[in-house]
Amino acid sequence: MSQDRTNALVGVGAGIAAAGLAVVGAVAVDRLWRDRRHAIALGADDDFTVVPDETRVVVADDGVPLHVEINVPTDWDESRPTVVLNHGFTLDLRCWVYQRRALVEAGYRVVVWDLRGHGSSGEGPEESYTIEQLGTDLAHVLAEVVPTGDLVLAGHSMGGMTIMALAEADPGLFRERVLGVGLISTSAGGLHRITWGLGSLLGGAVTRVGPKVLGEISPHQDFVDSVLRGGRELQEFFVARGSFGSPVPLSVVRLTADMIFGTPLSVMSAFSHTLDDHDKREALANMADQEVLVFNGDKDAVTAAVHSTEIVAAIPGAEHVFVKDAGHIIMLEHHELLNRELLDLITRAERCRDAGPRAAPRTGSRHTVTDLSKRRRDVRTRPVRGRPRQRA
Repeated sequence: MSQDRTNALVGVGAGIAAAGLAVVGAVAVDRLWRDRRHAIALGADDDFTVVPDETRVVVADDGVPLHVEINVPTDWDESRPTVVLNHGFTLDLRCWVYQRRALVEAGYRVVVWDLRGHGSSGEGPEESYTIEQLGTDLAHVLAEVVPTGDLVLAGHSMGGMTIMALAEADPGLFRERVLGVGLISTSAGGLHRITWGLGSLLGGAVTRVGPKVLGEISPHQDFVDSVLRGGRELQEFFVARGSFGSPVPLSVVRLTADMIFGTPLSVMSAFSHTLDDHDKREALANMADQEVLVFNGDKDAVTAAVHSTEIVAAIPGAEHVFVKDAGHIIMLEHHELLNRELLDLITRAERCRDAGPRAAPRTGSRHTVTDLSKRRRDVRTRPVRGRPRQRA
């Protein structure tokens, strides 16, 4: 690397650090450290390990290896549906840790997988990073791992879009095998409206400029990684503020940061364009015969309430659960609520399957929910004002 290039990158690194310090400086120091102590009090050493009963590699149609993990409960009843969980942009299958545990405990076979370019799956050519290709990848996973039997599909953010792409490409699969669909903090289109919680003017500028910046820095992954390694607490600050709408354990913040910052910049850059072009609103009609759960939070800076409202309007009878004090990474933040709603979704889906064809249209409902047990836990662990003499 030339000296001029090195100097330029050092300048970029200094700019990143300065920008981070400016943001931190804009927040009261007392509150910053109080938030960190609160996160530590909620839990800093949680174990997120889920040992799969089986690990598979499914090769996509273009040769990309897709990492798949399967959990099967003891004495699994094969008449029950298999639940397939699809993670979102810059995450990986670890984000479903709480749901995997709850679903297996309830007696369901669970399949999780890493989208191409994420987690333990392989990377593909830049042109392969599209929502449509993800739908094709999901079809391959189902064909290899769940070739028969009933299905319940749940997806968070880009994982929900992946399900929509599959519904568009293969509506017959939904008619014949899919009993229920969970669409979690996701969108059927119009992602140019994202404001990142910064207001329409500044948020719109970030949405427009972000892909270009990612494209320019993605060739320098090693350098960016070295900068990030020196700012662990800064990572956690941005992740906690941007991903959650209420206090969460530091362990959850760290897990989320590891997933986000573990995603290659080249993958982020390549996917950013297809996310902007994403429009699967017509495909929602292919879910009209399924039980559908739409689940999102009031403080989601990525897929705001307008996106879920549009999905519900397009799917007659969809159940809409709107969670107070919830951000985008809602399956980690309010996992107990989501676990309960997913189990209720599956119960409704099985009941409808056993009852046969409907004689009348479904009627859905919207529930605004406050996680009172979590709120009380947050209050009990909230630290007193004032910065400690020693940082935790």
